[in-house]
Amino acid sequence: MSDPIDRSGLRPRYWETTRLDRMTRNEWEALCDGCGKCCLNKLEDEETGEVALTRVACRLFDDMTCRCSQYEIRHQFVPECISLTATTIEQHLYWLPETCAYKLLWNGQPLYDWHPLISGEAQSVHDAGVSMQHRTVAEFEVDEDDWEDHLIEEPT
Repeated sequence: MSDPIDRSGLRPRYWETTRLDRMTRNEWEALCDGCGKCCLNKLEDEETGEVALTRVACRLFDDMTCRCSQYEIRHQFVPECISLTATTIEQHLYWLPETCAYKLLWNGQPLYDWHPLISGEAQSVHDAGVSMQHRTVAEFEVDEDDWEDHLIEEPT
């Protein structure tokens, strides 16, 4: 059995009653389900704007936990890393994973039953097969010109 989600400082079922721009920092951060899909390098077709996922993960991505190994100081190592906020989410919706809690809530949809805030277990996203756990290759192992060879469908 996995570790239970730390719900300290979180209002019960806050995601159902609180707008994204009204959430506390802890509430906002707790929305992340830990799937790791946002940490994958993506390829965008310049003509169509279509975004394709690769299994090539950011150099800071931990394939075991599906979390950033240096989250609080990630911009020191990856300056281009996105800081998703309630103010910036709209401009990033096009590339966010379809299962992303931020995207779901922005679109007025409920969280999936496997989301750790619903299940109470961080492991539930992995057990549901939605995460990138043990599915990635580190970006330093693949030349950027070869990322096309690592295209994947989003696990849902």
